[in-house]
Amino acid sequence: MDYLLQKVAYLRGLVEGLGIDDSTREGKVLVNIVDTLDAFADVLNDVIEDQEDLEEYVNFIDEDLADVEEDIYGDDDEDFDEYDDYDEDFDDFDDYDYCDDEDCCCHDYDDDFEDDEE
Repeated sequence: MDYLLQKVAYLRGLVEGLGIDDSTREGKVLVNIVDTLDAFADVLNDVIEDQEDLEEYVNFIDEDLADVEEDIYGDDDEDFDEYDDYDEDFDDFDDYDYCDDEDCCCHDYDDDFEDDEE
């Protein structure tokens, strides 16, 4: 952000070096523009510093939270070992034979479902 402050300082130097009279209307406008740009650059610089401080603070909180999670939940790998085969348990689901008998009670559910859609 220093480049903005440098640019504003350069513009201020131009205004002063050119001998722009701030008693004229044009001079007042140029001097006020440079002053406003200087104020914007200062505020923007402060916002960036605050944002960097906040980012650093959030990173500390994130690290602390990771430590707390590790203390409470332990190692993630050992918690999920029992679920590694979870998807494999349902891979054979499509291999089951279904009843083709239309009069069988297993088709009663299909009839009830169709009635609800109407």
